[in-house]
Amino acid sequence: MKPTGPMSLSPPTTASPFRPLDRSLNRVFKRLMDLTLACAGLLALAPLFLIIPILIKLDSPGPAFYVAKRVGRHGRPFRLYKFRTMHRDADREGPGVTRAGDERITRMGHFLRQTKLDELPQLINVVKGEMSLVGPRPEDPRYVAHYTPQQEAVLSVAPGITSLASIRFRNEETLLVGQQWERIYIEKIMPEKIRIDVIYLDNWSPSLDLRILLYTFFVLPSTDEKYLL
Repeated sequence: MKPTGPMSLSPPTTASPFRPLDRSLNRVFKRLMDLTLACAGLLALAPLFLIIPILIKLDSPGPAFYVAKRVGRHGRPFRLYKFRTMHRDADREGPGVTRAGDERITRMGHFLRQTKLDELPQLINVVKGEMSLVGPRPEDPRYVAHYTPQQEAVLSVAPGITSLASIRFRNEETLLVGQQWERIYIEKIMPEKIRIDVIYLDNWSPSLDLRILLYTFFVLPSTDEKYLL
């Protein structure tokens, strides 16, 4: 499936005093859409929840699932679920983001990350109400500590499985190279991701969420960046 045109969103010229998701009706509609699609996804993808754990355990010792601490809506911490893509206890051996050539990633992990299948268990987070299908990606508490008061606007909504920023930075790991890779993430990549997330919040609509989902599942592997923003 090819995009028919650019996903054009223009940054607001002034800060929005009231965003679409500040309206309770919009939040209820988004929650109903999340719950419906997440439950349908869990049912449709149930075979993968049986096959993938087996392949993970055959590839490397350790649990099939990985639970990470992330920051959710209003700054509340929650437990994010993923299929494990790294060696056991890898989170204790390194940072909270993955850099280029990260040796902690397993063979199966490379495949899961490339196909984004490692994110499937987050449908459980959506059903529990901790996440949304679309929204700013949840960040590690170590990096949320660097947010400015303006950037904390992204914490006003539930974090998402996919987002405009995650599509734009779908190859983020390749940008995190060299000795100063973590500084690059904190000072350059993270602020740009947050800027894109704020544009999303200022322009939210049900149709925008559906377009982002379509880009994620059908276009993401092959799309050019010029189509994204």
